[in-house]
Amino acid sequence: MTTLGELRTRGLLDFNDGYRTKKDQLAASGFRIIRAGDINNGEVSPTGPDHVAEAYASAIGQKVLHDNDVVLTTKGTIGRTALVRDATGHEIYSPQLCFFRPDSSVLLAKYLYFWLSGPEFTYQSSFMKNSTDMAPYISLSQLSDTRITLPPLPEQQAIAEVLGALDDKIAANRKLVTTSLNLVQALHDQLSTTGDVTRTLYTDVAEVGGGATPKTRVPEYWDGDIHWASPTDITALGAPYLHDTSRHITQAGLDSCSSPLYPAGSILMTSRATIGAFAVAQEPAAVNQGFIVLIPKREELRWWVLHEMMGRVKEFQNRANGATFLELSKRTFKTMEFDLPSDAQLLKFDEFARPLHEHAIALGQESQTLAQLRDTLLPALMDGRIRVKDAQETVEEVL
Repeated sequence: MTTLGELRTRGLLDFNDGYRTKKDQLAASGFRIIRAGDINNGEVSPTGPDHVAEAYASAIGQKVLHDNDVVLTTKGTIGRTALVRDATGHEIYSPQLCFFRPDSSVLLAKYLYFWLSGPEFTYQSSFMKNSTDMAPYISLSQLSDTRITLPPLPEQQAIAEVLGALDDKIAANRKLVTTSLNLVQALHDQLSTTGDVTRTLYTDVAEVGGGATPKTRVPEYWDGDIHWASPTDITALGAPYLHDTSRHITQAGLDSCSSPLYPAGSILMTSRATIGAFAVAQEPAAVNQGFIVLIPKREELRWWVLHEMMGRVKEFQNRANGATFLELSKRTFKTMEFDLPSDAQLLKFDEFARPLHEHAIALGQESQTLAQLRDTLLPALMDGRIRVKDAQETVEEVL
């Protein structure tokens, strides 16, 4: 066993945090800033608009994304990891992130990526999280003291291949889901511009509601069997389908607040702080006050309304207001019109969209099963409770 700091001293591992951008270094183009929110599902998925001007390349130095970098979120939401692929050379790490570059003669990047989600690091990191007025964080000095068990390279490779096979299938499913959503959105946009459409209020085609939170200090309201969604449940999704929620309430909790139990098929849109994240509930669910919820009045309206809303996020954001955080009110939303095609075009769209969404939902459920298997195998492989050969056989059975 050694420490990450000892590996660094021996020149076998480089790790550092991201570049601290000064306000006057921001530009419309240049080096795109990668933040903690861009680290999801083991991948780097840039979403933010911020860039650092090209003129600061020398100051940025090595804090540019490289292929096979291992990334760890170290501030705020701690512990999300990614393995960098397809780096452009024009993306830089923010201070919320730490990047690792191991010497492959001693430590494989893909093994390190999985190790950071494994029991050895997770246990140690649970004692590291310092607190500030803003958010918990893990410092570079704490990472230096972190102990790591290094199995022989062949064993590292075998473990990485077993777990990587599951990750690769999950990633392939994710791409297929994205392709399906893009195809549906493309047909929606085409019919909106070339078809026979009329301007209609959302309230004409759907019941529009919101949510509420049961009193958190009443234990009898919580840990029941009723799904209760908060915006973080939606923003964490890889696709707009909500199967479960991080918290659940009891029937007493539901009765105590003003959120109804929305049926499966309801369209959930976050409307506070993060405006315009979407999901279609796959199970009945209540929601907190950070949502606008639509229950379509006809089945064939569901996917059209979802894609209509997904294409108007900027407009929703522009219509929001608030001193503490932006919020799109239900009152404002109910005054907004959208393009509704003729019944014939709507049926044509639904016949195209429904099977693609159903396929995407099935892929998501498969990925959830694979992720659960990966998360079960990972600690068992890392601490030797299961042999790599046995894990390989288990993975082969499901792929």
